[in-house]
Amino acid sequence: MINSRKISDLHPKVANLCQKFIDNCAKSGIDIIITSTYRDNEAQAALYAQGRTATGKKVTNAKAGQSFHNYRIAFDFCPIINGKPQWNNLEVFNTCGEIAENMGLKWAGRWKTFKELAHCQFTDGLTIKDLQSGKNISC
Repeated sequence: MINSRKISDLHPKVANLCQKFIDNCAKSGIDIIITSTYRDNEAQAALYAQGRTATGKKVTNAKAGQSFHNYRIAFDFCPIINGKPQWNNLEVFNTCGEIAENMGLKWAGRWKTFKELAHCQFTDGLTIKDLQSGKNISC
């Protein structure tokens, strides 16, 4: 089971955007740690099971093969200020989300249902069905 935190496990274009996101957040006084990049189907299935067939809170609505993480084009992050994680600081997440959006990333903090403040992705206009059929974002 693979649930990576390595930027190098992302698609090269998304890895570049992820690093720029980290750099741009740092310019605003916010350090970023990357908590998830690529997930294989087994890791995604385990996350999907949480709150359903396994203990814990629901953390995703995406089954295996239905997450942008499975295609190396999404990452999760946590903002850090003065060495402390800001998991519950909506203002800091909103700042990070604006930075991400200004770079062309999609920030899941704007999603209408199942908002994910700690999630960004770059799909290049592709859908999950496109990715499942073998298409990939351009370099």
